[in-house]
Amino acid sequence: MNLIGKRRIWYSISFIMIVPGVISLALFGLKLGIDFTAGELLTAQGTVSVAQAQTAASGLGFQDIQVEPAGHNQTEIRYRDPAPQGQHEADHQKFKAALQQAGFSELSFDSIGPTVSATIARNAIVSLVVVSLAIVLYIAFAFRNAPPPVSPWSFGFMAIAALLHDALFVLGVFSLLGHFAGIEVDSLFVTAVLTVIGFSVHDTIVVFDRIRENLRRDKGSFETVVNNSILETVARSINTSLTVLLTLLALFLFGGESIRTFVLALLIGIASGTYSSIFNASPLLVTWHNYKLKKVEKARLAPKKA
Repeated sequence: MNLIGKRRIWYSISFIMIVPGVISLALFGLKLGIDFTAGELLTAQGTVSVAQAQTAASGLGFQDIQVEPAGHNQTEIRYRDPAPQGQHEADHQKFKAALQQAGFSELSFDSIGPTVSATIARNAIVSLVVVSLAIVLYIAFAFRNAPPPVSPWSFGFMAIAALLHDALFVLGVFSLLGHFAGIEVDSLFVTAVLTVIGFSVHDTIVVFDRIRENLRRDKGSFETVVNNSILETVARSINTSLTVLLTLLALFLFGGESIRTFVLALLIGIASGTYSSIFNASPLLVTWHNYKLKKVEKARLAPKKA
């Protein structure tokens, strides 16, 4: 099976996977939870309507009140309290008492201030950048003795290309879900994206390591060596991913509402990571190698100046 020979098809599939989400990110962005935007989240026992929440909050000056069902006979009420930070707890107690008078009890309450939310957002971005740089350096070091024609840096940058594919796909899907289904992302979502990046790199390195081994003993073209290496590892990659995906599916279906978004991000990202490690990372090595060969050949054939 010539998977490398069909690499343009795999690139096209990746393009189709990513573009709608990228457009959504550009137009709508992500629907951020209170971890990133600051605000209060109260989970109440019972089915609270928007009108009931607004009545309970009457006179407190709350803004952006959102009411969403959260599992069996539970309701999440999000709002922003524009009062000074020291007044928030007093407002919360008044809101809680008003809900109790309406027949609803509080199950949990979280409050995130603007300073904390800004710190969380900044740390999330820094984490993604640092992880990406560390992966490039580590892979370049790990593959420093790889035989020609591929440099160690090529392995590192192609792994980054694959993990960016997976991260963009997850972000794009959640941008679409946020706009059309109201699904918010929180700090756990960042954990899920970092986990997806780690899994994607793990899967990619398995294939890269087989390529390195085969380059030392096979005499065929680089394209043939890469194709054989993918075929030798594809069953292992798919089987490993399936066991993880089945576990995550069980968690998604039966794990409860509080971790459902987190698990969904892992499901999407790990499925994408399995695809990218097989059909993107290694084919990109071949595409980059062929590009360099053409560049060298073009320079050789170019007329020399007198």
